[in-house]
Amino acid sequence: MTSSPQPPHEPTDPLGPAGHEHASPGPAAGSHHGPSHGHPHDPSHGHAPGGHGHGHPPAPAPGGHGHGHGGHGHSHGHGPAAPVSLHLRKVIAAVLIPFAVAVFVGMAVLWPGGAPAHERTGVGFDRQTQQGKVVALVSVDCKSVNAAQVPPTGDTSTPEGREAVASQTGDCKKATIEVGTGPDKGRAFFEIVQPGAPRQLANGQEVVVAYAPNAPRDLQYSVVDLNRKFPMALLAGIFAVAVVVVGRMRGLFALIALVVSFAILTLFILPAILQGSNPLLVAVVGASAIMLIALYMCHGLTARTSVAVLGTLVSLLLIGLLGSLFIDWAFLSGNTDDNTGLIHGLYPNIDMSGLLLAGVIIGSLGVLDDVTVTQTSAVWELHQADSEMGPRALYRAAIRIGRDHIASVVNTLVLAYAGAALPLLLLFSIANSSMGSVANSELVAEEIVRTLVGSIGLVASVPVTTALAALVVSADRPTPTGSASTGSASAGSASAPSRAAARAGRGRGRRRKR
Repeated sequence: MTSSPQPPHEPTDPLGPAGHEHASPGPAAGSHHGPSHGHPHDPSHGHAPGGHGHGHPPAPAPGGHGHGHGGHGHSHGHGPAAPVSLHLRKVIAAVLIPFAVAVFVGMAVLWPGGAPAHERTGVGFDRQTQQGKVVALVSVDCKSVNAAQVPPTGDTSTPEGREAVASQTGDCKKATIEVGTGPDKGRAFFEIVQPGAPRQLANGQEVVVAYAPNAPRDLQYSVVDLNRKFPMALLAGIFAVAVVVVGRMRGLFALIALVVSFAILTLFILPAILQGSNPLLVAVVGASAIMLIALYMCHGLTARTSVAVLGTLVSLLLIGLLGSLFIDWAFLSGNTDDNTGLIHGLYPNIDMSGLLLAGVIIGSLGVLDDVTVTQTSAVWELHQADSEMGPRALYRAAIRIGRDHIASVVNTLVLAYAGAALPLLLLFSIANSSMGSVANSELVAEEIVRTLVGSIGLVASVPVTTALAALVVSADRPTPTGSASTGSASAGSASAPSRAAARAGRGRGRRRKR
């Protein structure tokens, strides 16, 4: 029986998420000798002229491609993202390797020897602390321990006056605290807890105590906080287990990258700023190191990850430029609360506005990684689904995904900053301040600039990363190998209709099966 020819230029159907197929010259797929042999999805059964057909039952898996040579069908499975060509890998390496070398050389040059020493002030976080425990707790009359003094005028119209009266008429608690660490371990002192105090104590509760060596002996120790180490450690453990259970090896590498990121932050960025290095330069070098380590550790040393790194880098540069411009233009000093005031008092040489800009860059990095990796993966998967898409078609398809992503990310970023500043916003609301006066205050203006500059960088990262990824995957077009064995131009040109017919026949076969 002779094979019936198929039209050579019928439209073809996609073969799968990453499939493309090449067939050698021969009759169209779908012609069989006698009863049908083989798998319904394998149209390689047939006869080349003068040859004997051999069928391989397993059909090409999604992500693979089949090559037919003289009637022999071969299927090759690939992973979800085929590697790009050697030439493109060299181009990407030529850009990223010098950048990575510059980053780690910068870390070596700026590496601090540790935070510089200073004399303790005993204010805020700058005080000596030890661990303690409540060993006894009894109720006492507030008036007998002089917990609060009523104003001489008896005025109770102010919050302070009302609190003083309530303290005098209520029941207080007298806690006996035992110091558990330090040179005075085992020493006990007393703490009076008023009924309206925000921090109440319980018997057996672990606390953090402050030590003031220059104060009178009876006043050297005081409770400043509660010990929350166990619940915090338990929550961190639950988080780690959830990440590993769901993410498996990738989740484990993500946790390792998180530890490395905190190590760079605490061992390099913070001490280097305290030693007087330029906060912007330190933040750029440190954030770049975190980006390189975290992205490659979590997503692998691939061209796809490299494109995400390039997109993140361009966005970080934009955030740095915009942040520097608007922080100077809006006259933001970066010294707006007790903590920044204490830092400036202890280390007057630190550029506080530069520290503010460094915080903007580091704070935007985590969300940027998410956006750039997602966009790069979207472009790669679209290319694997239809390798015939050009850069413009890939960009248009992926940018639609990016628009949905960026809308939710910007909203998340704004709400995160608003949630952190909620007590401050509540104070402005109580004072009946107008929206303009609230936004004009430096404390709120800092958060507005931080949010908007970071959001602009996030928005810009979508088209930048999408365009880079579309250009890279579109430029990578492997040479068809189905006709390379003949070595003649005529055989290569004759194989094109056969490849088209084979793809068309396979597509019709799949449609019939459905």
